[in-house]
This record gives sequence, C-alpha cells and structure tokens, in this order.
Amino acid sequence: MWWSWPLLPALVLFSVLSVVQVQTAPCQTCRKLTDNFLKGLEKTSNKNFGGGNTAWEEEKLAKYARSETRLLEIVEAACEKADFDCNRLLEQIEDQVETWWFHRQQEAPDLFEWLCIEELQLCCPPGHFGPECKECRSGPGGVCGGLGRCEGEGTRLGDGECVCDPGYFGPLCQSCADGYYREKRSNHSAPACAACYHSCKKCTGPEDDKCLDCKPGWLLHNNKCVDTDECGTELARCPSNTYCHNTDGSYECRGCDQACVGCMGSGPARCKKCARGYKLRGAKCLDVDECSERAIACPGLNEACFNEEGSFRCECADGFVRRDSICVENQPLSGPEKGLFDDMTDDEVLVLQQMFFGVVICALATLAAKGDMVFTAIFIGGVAAMAGYWLSEKGDRVLDGFLKGR
Repeated sequence: MWWSWPLLPALVLFSVLSVVQVQTAPCQTCRKLTDNFLKGLEKTSNKNFGGGNTAWEEEKLAKYARSETRLLEIVEAACEKADFDCNRLLEQIEDQVETWWFHRQQEAPDLFEWLCIEELQLCCPPGHFGPECKECRSGPGGVCGGLGRCEGEGTRLGDGECVCDPGYFGPLCQSCADGYYREKRSNHSAPACAACYHSCKKCTGPEDDKCLDCKPGWLLHNNKCVDTDECGTELARCPSNTYCHNTDGSYECRGCDQACVGCMGSGPARCKKCARGYKLRGAKCLDVDECSERAIACPGLNEACFNEEGSFRCECADGFVRRDSICVENQPLSGPEKGLFDDMTDDEVLVLQQMFFGVVICALATLAAKGDMVFTAIFIGGVAAMAGYWLSEKGDRVLDGFLKGR
C-alpha cells in the first residue's frame, strides 16, 4: 500500500534512493507541493473521522489530527491531476512525507524547510544560492543592496550575481547605469537613480541640455545631444537596391521603387537606373507600353498583347483558346457521329420501312410460286401482317384523307 509503514532500516534505504531520484526536480515544484500540503492542513484542521461515534474512534485509534486518514486526504489534493512534475515528485518522496507526518512535525514544523531544503536539497534558504547554498551578496539595503535580486536565490542553481533593477549597476547595484543620474535628496535616505533625457548616456538632470555624454547615433553640442545623419556620411551601410533613411539616433535601409535599379530615395524619381520594362521620361522611370511600342509584341498567331507594370503578357484573342501552346478558334467539340437515318424525317423512315417490307414480300412470293409450302406460309403471313398494319395503324388516316379528297 502507498502509506504502509515499513521497518526503520527499509525506510532509511528508501529515503536515500528517493533523494537521489529527485535531485533534478526544480525547487519551484517542491515549494508548490509543500504550499498545497499546508493548505490541506488548514482545510482539514476542524474535521474528524465522522460517520460514527467519534469519541470512541479517537479513543481506540490515533487522533484524526495525526491520523493516516487525514494524511491521505491532504496528499490526494496536494497536486493537480494535470501537473505532471508535482505528481512525479510526490510519488518519489512518499516516504519522506510520511516520516515528517508521523515523527518530525513537532521538531520541524516548517515542512518546506525540512523537506525541500534539508531532506531533498532542492532549495536554499532566503538569501542563499547554488549547490552549497552560499550566501548572496548583501549591502546596507539587504541582498544586492535592496536594488536587485541574487541570481539563483532560494534554489540550488545560479551564480549569485546581482541582477540589478533598471537604472542601477555594480556588484551591489549601488551605481547609476548609463542613461540615469543620481537624484538629489534633502533627507538622509540614499538618493535614487532617475532617467536622463532619451538621447543622453550620462547627464546631471532630466532635461535635454543636461547631457554629459551621448548615446550612439548622437553628437554632443552645447550639452545637448544632436542626431547624427548617418545617411549623409559614410556611416550608413545599405545593401544594393536599397536607400538610407535617417531616424533618431540611427538609420534604416528601405527598398527602392520597382522601377529602379539602385536609388537615392523613395519613388521612381530617385532612381540611379531604370529597371527592365521602364524608361526614363523626364526625371522619372515610367512603365514602357510594350504593346504599343513594339511592332510585334506577341508573335503567336491569334494572340493579343496586354500591358502590365514593367512588363506585358500575351493571351489568345477573343474567340480563341490556347491548345498545345497555339491559339485556335474556340469551337465546341464534335459529338459522336450521326447514324445513317439520324437526319431523316419520320415520314421518310416510314417509306423506307414500306419499301423493305415490299421487297421481302416479293421475295417470299417468288419462292411460294415454286411450290415451297414453308415459304408459301411465310408469304401469306407477311401479307396478312401488312394488311393488319394498314388497317389498324393507318386506317383512320387513309379514310380521313379519302373523305377530304386527298
């Protein structure tokens, strides 16, 4: 079981192995785990076993305040389910947590100090850093003079160097950094460092005429820092087909207009040379209309020329489409070939049918005249079929035509 109580020698052995496993766990994870554990202590401080005769249970069993039941409730809520690092650390140090709960609470009430600093050696006390928990640099105002933080403070990491607050520098952050000056104070407190004018590197006050030295890109003139126009000197270094644009304290390289090959500024009027597809007209490089200036811009048959900025394109003229790189007349694709009788009218088809039956009847009549009984029967049947067809399908039509004088 997770919280079974082993023999003392086995407990010592498991504790040593656990410490080795969690050496790489971060101090922040251990701190979060112990903070949540203490919150669980507060949350369960007024609870008891419940569900029965509490007085009898507390008399026969360990009191709830020091019971394994309460410990399990606290542990189950010590880490969020999604916090992988916390749950992994908790699984590795279950023996240490149980030891503190049952045997070390009285003599070591601070769980964080006992577990994270002394037992697991993941953290250091405040004002200490590194694997050996060395003391951070301190001054009159505390760690780093109260004007910075000790790198790695409270953990087994870092080098203990002071990371100063903005405006300060030095081993104990007691000096004003570049761009700051020491304010004058009437009281006895140490004067703070305040920001100079934005172009000043060193100054005696916040105004623009209090500069003693200037930041890069500025020149000192009468205690003022004046912007250096790098574009007017050889300080600017811009790649080909770009031009220099001056800014406060610096410069930037901007792309030339598409009409230019090399330029001295923005727009087609500042070109050193016109790009292909453009021609110098007056002071500007303007687009060449190849469609009107070239005799045959599009040499292909049935092609039309369309001008574009700096170029042109050839497309098939109206009524033509490109097939196999050639413009051909746009005609609908031919369908399947028509049959022999597709263009005939219904009356023409009827005449052909009558002619075919006539030929067949004549052939049968010839064979029947020779005395062949089989063909004689077929002949009589064919005549009867023709007569029936005319009487049933065409009778009304013939009779109607006869009455109308057709």
